[in-house]
Amino acid sequence: MTGLTLYPAIDLKDGACVRLRRGAMDEATVYSDDPGAQARAWQSAGCRWLHVVDLNGAFAGESVNGEAVAAILAAATIPVQLGGGIRDRDAIERWLAAGVRRVILGSIAARNPALVREACRAFPGRIAVGIDARDGYVATDGWAETSDMRALDLALRFEDAGAAAIIYTDISRDGMLSGLNLEQTLDLAFQISTPVIASGGVGSLADLASLKRAVDGMAGALVEGVIVGRALYDGRIDLGAALSLLAG
Repeated sequence: MTGLTLYPAIDLKDGACVRLRRGAMDEATVYSDDPGAQARAWQSAGCRWLHVVDLNGAFAGESVNGEAVAAILAAATIPVQLGGGIRDRDAIERWLAAGVRRVILGSIAARNPALVREACRAFPGRIAVGIDARDGYVATDGWAETSDMRALDLALRFEDAGAAAIIYTDISRDGMLSGLNLEQTLDLAFQISTPVIASGGVGSLADLASLKRAVDGMAGALVEGVIVGRALYDGRIDLGAALSLLAG
């Protein structure tokens, strides 16, 4: 039996906590205008990590919701992983110095793998690679563009880099509550040695149970955790039950 970490998602758009459908910025549902309070709520409920994404930053190519991220860091004592618009060494260093435990490099990983390697060497255990995929191919720039590179090929580039995790998101399922793409997630996890964090589509406790059973039954597939967003905010998943299920 393998324990999995549940990462509640705090996606930031214009300073508020939102959830998107398939990454479309014009299909944002606002859940809270106080990111710090939301961070405290997830921590109080028993979460051990927070997954934070600057959605505006992902499109702009630089951090946009800095004040909201700072509020989260001030409000929570559990570790935070942050992605969205972090595209250079200065930005990585700035956020790590500000208190972010783990920086997620997404679009830049496809364009500048050398930066990922450099960051992993400089900050061991504090760099994750975010791979967002549409039909198995890497999407970049806030999911606005789809490349001709397979998600697996990108992940394999960083096998020896020392990344803390690969965060794998199936865009077609993100925010849709239709269940994880277990087949692609587990196939990726089976073929690489870097721990994988599953993301995109969790809609029920049954989805988490399916992931847990699959991971426990598939030796060699290292899945470290799962990101959950809309289903938590909508109350479709009881957080306490989810944490208990995944911890077993």
